[in-house]
Amino acid sequence: MSAGPSSASGSTAGAMRHVLSHLITPLLMCIGMGLAYLGAFHAPEPHDLRVDVVGSGASAQVLAQTLQDKGDGALSVRTVADRDIAVNHLRTQQSYGAYVPGSSPELMVATASSDTSATVVQKVFTEVAAGQGAPLKVTDVEPTADGDPTGQGIFFLLVAVSIGSYASVAVIGGAGAVLALRIRAGLAIGTSLVVSAIGAAFAGPVFGLVDHGLGGLWAMAWLYSAGILLIGVGLHTFLKRWTTLGVMVLFVMLNFTSSGGIFRPELQPGFFGSLHSFWNGAGFVEGVRSHVYFGGHALGGHLLVLALWFVAGLVVVGVAAPAESRRRRESAEKARAVAAPRTAAGAEEEMEEAVGV
Repeated sequence: MSAGPSSASGSTAGAMRHVLSHLITPLLMCIGMGLAYLGAFHAPEPHDLRVDVVGSGASAQVLAQTLQDKGDGALSVRTVADRDIAVNHLRTQQSYGAYVPGSSPELMVATASSDTSATVVQKVFTEVAAGQGAPLKVTDVEPTADGDPTGQGIFFLLVAVSIGSYASVAVIGGAGAVLALRIRAGLAIGTSLVVSAIGAAFAGPVFGLVDHGLGGLWAMAWLYSAGILLIGVGLHTFLKRWTTLGVMVLFVMLNFTSSGGIFRPELQPGFFGSLHSFWNGAGFVEGVRSHVYFGGHALGGHLLVLALWFVAGLVVVGVAAPAESRRRRESAEKARAVAAPRTAAGAEEEMEEAVGV
């Protein structure tokens, strides 16, 4: 009679241990998201933010040097000979603001490159113009599409495509665990086509985030999504239930924060700024910006980043395939080893029965 309560107590304790062990994952996600997002976004400060002062005379040189000295590393100020050079720098993302001094001072920006960077530059030169007793005229030489007035729509598109991709990893890895890896990899490629098509629909006809170049955006979204899915499906072979945490670290915590979609690396701590040069989210965001707004300038480098992450996914799947084959062989051998004594015992019983007869 006493075995009942004792057994129930043991069952409850075991269930509690099981639940608590699984709570580790969301708690680690909470810590990771806090460290990543607050570390990257909570106190944006410019450092080496490139701006131009238009003019070749002594007054332009003095103004540039004064801004450089007062900025204490916040700005990287250069002088350029004329307005056309300054505009070219803005349209090739070599600078993020160009100030034309004079009785009617003008600041040129390209909000398509980064609205937050343009805001920081505008704040600086509004004070400069006020010191000269003149109102500041602001000219946007490369504005964003009408459907993306803040210039951050591409970032939120990145979020949508990323969530569709890494959430599908859990489904393919979990519900599809009984399927061969090559089939799961095929599902990953197929899912990436669907996810990227949804992203293109959001960017074009649904919200109008871009007004041209939708085909190129879709292609980059597919390459980006396929890389995430292949890496996630391959990692599931090794990480199992920790796969969700793994892809969250790779494609949310480190990815969104280094993408440049909210703040460019010149406004972020050095760690996230350094990731911007080779992380896949930055490749997508900057690739779309280059394709849609800047005439394809530096697009090849961004496409290379996305392609390398896609190749990394193929490599991870390629490494996972022999690992799964080895595990299947080991499981089969163990099953045969367990079954062998039982088979032998059954044969002996049959022999004894035959002799008894």
